Amino acid sequence: MSEPNSKFSEIMPAKLGLTVEGVSSSLWNQDLAAIPREDRTWGIYNYVSLWVAMSVCIPTYMLASGLIAAGMSWKQALGTILLGNLIVLVPMVLNAHAGAKYGIPFPVYVRASFGVLGANVPAVLRALVACGWFGIQCWIGGQALFAMLKVLAPAAPADALWFCFAAFWLINMAVVWQGIDTIKSLQVISAPFMLIVGLALLFWMVDRAGGFGVVLQSASAFHPVGSTANTTAPDFWKIFVPSLTGIVGFWATVALNIPDFTRYARSQRSQMLGQAIGLPAAMTLYSFIGIAVTAATVIVTPGHKAIWSPIDLIASFHQPAIALIGLVALLLATLNTNVAANVVSPSNDFSNLSPSRISFRMGGLITGVLGIACMPWKLAANPDRYINGWLIGYSGLLGPIAGIMIADYFIIRKRSLDLESLYIRGGTYEYLDGFNPRALAALAAGVITALIGLFVPRLHWLYEYAWFVGFAVAAIVYLALMSGPDVAAMIPPNPLLITVDGFEAEPTA
Repeated sequence: MSEPNSKFSEIMPAKLGLTVEGVSSSLWNQDLAAIPREDRTWGIYNYVSLWVAMSVCIPTYMLASGLIAAGMSWKQALGTILLGNLIVLVPMVLNAHAGAKYGIPFPVYVRASFGVLGANVPAVLRALVACGWFGIQCWIGGQALFAMLKVLAPAAPADALWFCFAAFWLINMAVVWQGIDTIKSLQVISAPFMLIVGLALLFWMVDRAGGFGVVLQSASAFHPVGSTANTTAPDFWKIFVPSLTGIVGFWATVALNIPDFTRYARSQRSQMLGQAIGLPAAMTLYSFIGIAVTAATVIVTPGHKAIWSPIDLIASFHQPAIALIGLVALLLATLNTNVAANVVSPSNDFSNLSPSRISFRMGGLITGVLGIACMPWKLAANPDRYINGWLIGYSGLLGPIAGIMIADYFIIRKRSLDLESLYIRGGTYEYLDGFNPRALAALAAGVITALIGLFVPRLHWLYEYAWFVGFAVAAIVYLALMSGPDVAAMIPPNPLLITVDGFEAEPTA
C-alpha cells in the first residue's frame, strides 16, 4: 500500500544550516538526502585521487596475470585492460551526471526508473556484489598482514592468516565508522604515496634486472599457466571477448553507484575530467607495473620464477625494513580501495531499504558481515574462477541496471528529475505501489539474456558478452515499454526541489 501523504519535517545538522521538509520517513535520512551546493567541495584532484586510490590495489596489479594465464601476450593483456576501462568510463560518466546535478546518491537516483520502492531491487543487487568485493579485499589485506607477521616472526603458524584476516576486517570497519569525510581524507593523503611506492618498486626491480629492454623481452616470454614455449598460441579473439567483458565488469559496480561520489562534485566538469584522467591512466599504469615487475622477478629471483603476487614478492625481500614499508603500502592500497569502492555504495543501498532504521554506519556493518559470508577465499581462488566466473557473472546482473538508468535519465527524462518526488510516496515515481513493473521486466529480460549462456551451451557467447548484452537488451526493452502516452504524463517539465536553504540545482538547459 502507498502512503501518499506520509510526510514529516527534519532538521539537518546545524553545520549544514538547512531544513528539509515534505519527505516520507520511509524514503529519507541524512545519509540519503541531497547535498546542498555549498557543501559540494570535490574538485578534479579529488576524483583523480579517488581513482588512483581505487585502482592502485592488488587485484589491479594481478589483473594482467589472469589474462596472460589465459593465453594473452603482455601487450595484448595491457591493451585489453586499457580498452575495457575506456568502455566502462562511458556509462561511468553518464551515470555520474545526475549525482553531480542534484546531489543525490545512487539508490535515490535509481528511484526515478524503478520506483521509490522498486529501487531497492537494483540497489540490493549492487550491494551484494560489493559485499563479495569487500570480502575479497579483506582477504587480500589479511594476506598482506600475515606476510608482515612472517617477516617479524618467521615461526608464526599458518593458522595466523585467519587472525590477520579478522584484524584487517576490523580496520575497515573502524574507517567506515568514521564516515565519508575520513574516506575522502584517506584518499587525498594516501593516493600519491601509493603511486610513488608502486613506481619505486617498478624502477628498483627494473634496475636489478638490467633495464626496461631486458624486462620487456622477458615479459614477451610469458606463456599461459601450464604451457611451454613450444605450445601453439591460443586464438586471441576467443579469449579477448570474455576477458574484455571481465575488465568492464571489474568496474561495472562503480559505474552504477558513481553518483555516491559525484554528489559532492563542485561541477560536472570536475567529475568528468577527474574520472577521464584518473580511471584509464591509473588502471593501465598499475597493470603495467604488475607486468614489468613480474617480468623482472623471472630474471632476478634465484629460481627464475614469475611472482605475480606483490605480497609474495615484497615478503621475499631479505631486508625486513624494506619489506615492511612495502607491505604497509599494500595494506593502505587495499584499505583505500575497499572503503571507497566496496563500502560507500552498499552502505547507502542497505540504508535505502529502511532509511529510518539503517544509517550509513549500520549499512557498512551489514556489508562487512555479508562480505565474510561470501567466503572470499573461494571467490579469488584462481584466475579462471575470478575472471570467467566472478567478474563476468555479476556483470550480467549489473549491465542491465546501467542500461535502464541511462535510457531513463538521458532519453526518456532528458536529464530532468523531480527531486521532491524522489523522496515522497504518491509522487511522480510512485508507479504501482512504489514499483515500476516496466523497469523490473526490462531488468529481468536483460539478466536472463545475458546469463542464459551458462545453461544453454549454444548460447554461451551471450554469457561471454554478458555486460554488453544485458545493457543493450534491458535498455531497448525499457524504452519500448516506457513509450506509451501514460508515461509522458509522468515526466516533469522542470526539476522540482526539496525546500533547502541556499541550494539550487543546475539549470536544465
